[in-house]
Amino acid sequence: MTVTIYDVAREAKVSMATVSRVLNGNPNVKPETRKKVKDVIERLNYRPNAVARGLASKKTTTVGVIIPDISNLYYSALARGLDDIAEMYNYQTIITNTENDPEKERDSFLSLVSKQVDGVVFLGGALNEETLSDIKDSHVPVVICGTSEKDKNLPSVNIDYFEAIKEATTKFLDTGANRIAFLKASYSDQLENHIEEGIKSAYRDAGKSADDSLILTAGSDYQSGKDVFEEISTHKADVVITMSDETAIGVLHSAMDHDLGIPEDIQVLSCSNTRLVNMVRPPLSSIALPLYDIGAVGMRLLTKYMNEETVDEANVILPYKIEYRATTK
Repeated sequence: MTVTIYDVAREAKVSMATVSRVLNGNPNVKPETRKKVKDVIERLNYRPNAVARGLASKKTTTVGVIIPDISNLYYSALARGLDDIAEMYNYQTIITNTENDPEKERDSFLSLVSKQVDGVVFLGGALNEETLSDIKDSHVPVVICGTSEKDKNLPSVNIDYFEAIKEATTKFLDTGANRIAFLKASYSDQLENHIEEGIKSAYRDAGKSADDSLILTAGSDYQSGKDVFEEISTHKADVVITMSDETAIGVLHSAMDHDLGIPEDIQVLSCSNTRLVNMVRPPLSSIALPLYDIGAVGMRLLTKYMNEETVDEANVILPYKIEYRATTK
């Protein structure tokens, strides 16, 4: 049978309120009483019911984490930073995987709210209008990490993708590149729009015009990079920028299969910088995001909202750098 707080109180010959004070670390308990209650808790192997405690305190000390693709190393790196901070602040995480499906995204959020989580973190991906409406109606604190929803008035943590891509594109143009392709994921969001605008801004500053036909659509996995390569070749791209390391590696391998020189004939840059970039040959150039820090700062930002602390900056922009390796000149 499940041991309850009532059982502990009866065995220790104290009130349930006293047991609750011991469990919550309340200092207003005599040392000898505290020891007696803890001894009973250990002997009976009592484990507090988080749901019951949540009903009483209106807090469950749980946080929902919504991930578009749990198998993607980008998201796992974000989740690692988030989970470390959650543990530091004594929160448990409930992770859901949406498989880049907007309907699953909405269902996941509503399911987490029904479990009375104290807050929710979205790791990457897009937020559709239905989900945004549900967020507004729920009054549950939400923070998004690794995407861009500034005009949706949601707290966020990210890098400045516009400036990062503009910097990289400017370098490509300065070193002789003319046709820069950008692979948008099929599950697009504002972040990719910022990247597209960064590319076009660099072209304008160079006195050139970007070719809209080089804005292509692909998935975020390895096979998608291989599948889109024929289209890349048709448009005669000499640089390919992708969101995902896996997609970039698919492009890279297809280029090599077609006997193209890397980076002489075609250059490849990704925007994730997971550990895959150094596991492939040649090593992949990438915009280096502080992935762990994005997750960690996102979780810390959420704790402030959950605990009604002062928030000085709702949209946190972290520094980036560009790691030029062997797939770029």
